[in-house]
Amino acid sequence: MTSGFEAQLRAVSLRVTQPRLAVLAVLGDHPHVDTETVIALVRADHPAVSHQTVYDVLRALTEAGLVRRIQPAGTVARYESRVGDNHHHVVCRSCGAIADVDCAVGAAPCLTASDDHGFAVDEAEVVYWGVCPGCAAERQSR
Repeated sequence: MTSGFEAQLRAVSLRVTQPRLAVLAVLGDHPHVDTETVIALVRADHPAVSHQTVYDVLRALTEAGLVRRIQPAGTVARYESRVGDNHHHVVCRSCGAIADVDCAVGAAPCLTASDDHGFAVDEAEVVYWGVCPGCAAERQSR
């Protein structure tokens, strides 16, 4: 998979570095993780990688479009490597679990604004809120 990550980095004119490869690998295996989790997972295999390096890598990958940063209301920022399809998210109000939801209707931006106020809309961000199956079962067992 490393060669795939290397190709992604080169395609957006970013140098291939171990920290960038490590962050892409973490996000590929762990979607919707926060920065502290990314740092812990990267440092488990690469202990010399600093916190600041991971922050810098996340910023560079996000700016290059290889990573998407999401931050549902009331939560910390999360990162994912699923980009380019304008998918949405469902968030559990109880435990904070996040799952991907494919585009609501049609192609990006998925929804048509009732009044775009002259903006050239290219993305719609939708967050569905509810309770995940695990938390719902726990509530019913009480």
